[in-house]
Amino acid sequence: MRWSKAFIPTLRDDPTDAEAVSHKLLVRAAFIRQLMAGVYTLLPLAYRSRRKIRRIIEEEMDAIGGQEFLFPSLHPAEIWRKSGRLEIMGDEMFRLFDRKSGEVVLGMTHEEIFTTIATELTSYKQLPQIWYQIHSKFRDEPRPKSGLLRVREFTMKDSYTFDIDQEGLDRAFDAHYAAYKRIFERIGLDAIPVEASSGAMGGSGSVEFMVGSSAGEDLVAHCPNCDYAANVERADTRVPAAVDEQGLEHPEKFATPGVRTIDDLASFDGGAAGDRQIKTLVYVLDGETALVLLRGDHALQEQKLQDETGAIEFRPAHPEEIKALLGADAGSLGAVDVSDVTIIADTALRGRTNMTTGANENDFHLRGVNVERDIQVGSWASLREVKAGEPCIACGEPIDVFGAIECGHIFKLGTKYSESLGAMVLDQNGKSRPIYMGSYGIGLERNLAAVVETHHDEKGIAWPVAVAPYEVVVTVLKLDEETLGAADGVYEQLQSAGIETIIDDRKERPGVKFNDAELIGVPYRITIGPRGLADGVVEVNTRGTGDTETMSLADVVAAVVERVEAAR
Repeated sequence: MRWSKAFIPTLRDDPTDAEAVSHKLLVRAAFIRQLMAGVYTLLPLAYRSRRKIRRIIEEEMDAIGGQEFLFPSLHPAEIWRKSGRLEIMGDEMFRLFDRKSGEVVLGMTHEEIFTTIATELTSYKQLPQIWYQIHSKFRDEPRPKSGLLRVREFTMKDSYTFDIDQEGLDRAFDAHYAAYKRIFERIGLDAIPVEASSGAMGGSGSVEFMVGSSAGEDLVAHCPNCDYAANVERADTRVPAAVDEQGLEHPEKFATPGVRTIDDLASFDGGAAGDRQIKTLVYVLDGETALVLLRGDHALQEQKLQDETGAIEFRPAHPEEIKALLGADAGSLGAVDVSDVTIIADTALRGRTNMTTGANENDFHLRGVNVERDIQVGSWASLREVKAGEPCIACGEPIDVFGAIECGHIFKLGTKYSESLGAMVLDQNGKSRPIYMGSYGIGLERNLAAVVETHHDEKGIAWPVAVAPYEVVVTVLKLDEETLGAADGVYEQLQSAGIETIIDDRKERPGVKFNDAELIGVPYRITIGPRGLADGVVEVNTRGTGDTETMSLADVVAAVVERVEAAR
């Protein structure tokens, strides 16, 4: 490709609405343009890199026996209603009615649709199966942001496995786990597998592949000592055993005028430290009110509560709802002697005595509370959000907590979808059994952005060779006949050797050409000018390291070909 003929409209300034580095650089370096909120056009450079990511994914999926399909994006709503997920997906699912008033949706994912084809499987002899597609998905994100990291239209590789039993599902899951590790390594991402919440997907377990980045919207708890890793939506740590006094025979009410927060009560004369308080939160879960109890110095991780209860509609109660239920405002709430209301308590409160909590009367609290004696706890669960520095649940060493981008997610679905949609086969004994399924996703554009987030510097993007739009740029410093002729010769030899090369033959200053090559991130730059040619040499710059060296014109092609092929 000749740069003079290419469409590469680089920009000097960052887009004003961009916060993530990948968003800024992909716009400036002429990879993407925004059409509307959360919807982007991929320009030729981005399409080339995305195509390489796609090829890597296809190769690894084919290597484990995957068969590629192409399913529709437009789905009848009834299929989603049958699986129970039409309501679960809520407002994030695009919904519309066709001209015959039929309700249809745009696919956010394809579990239901793959399962409808799987109903044609009839015998265990046809299993296992691995099916996949690489296709557009749609999500009506309420706050699309960060360029390609959170969008409303995107491309995903989603694959599905079908097995006769749990053992087969485990093998399929492990095969995908290994394939995903190879995919991310080839793309150039240091992805950490972490325990994760299955959320609306359901099933018995899931693993996310996370790439550390300040642009990520997820938080990962990771132990540097034993490599325990989990999304904070799932993570747990050890809570040191508390030594409590037995306290009073009955809770005692005392006045706490003006006390409204955990910190207020901790500093109040006669109050209690945060770890000796019971925090009472009120939530509405599928229309039913519930009290959620945590230690005062702990924060609720809402996804844990949703996973524990299985609630679809999920929100904190409104102030008027709280007042009607408990007779007091937030800041004076408690669960002592409360009945006929679901009470869910964090496990850190189990066995605690001599605690302090709200009295359900404004400006009053109770001291001397014995949790299991005085509160009718209906269920116990790990509900709190872990913090950096807490002891690892596995080894006891302090954990780190850092921001991360979710680049892939794999799920053990079990029989959730096969049972609801009728995907059954006959087993070895002629008995009809539901198929065990797994689901495995990778977002292509999100991974493209994640590579930029982790491979850049102050000059621009520094693509790994495997996903770079071009592997080499030949920069011509002067367009005289001799210089351009030598540059064309190098360009043609590289092309003939299978190296993806662009020649910068524009009538621009050398500084502009250097800046653009560094901005778009081509891994190797060969600079050819009349001064070097007089001595029979050219310069070779390695974008990732910034190193520049002089080579003879006669040797440069062979040397660069060797480097590119090694880096692939």
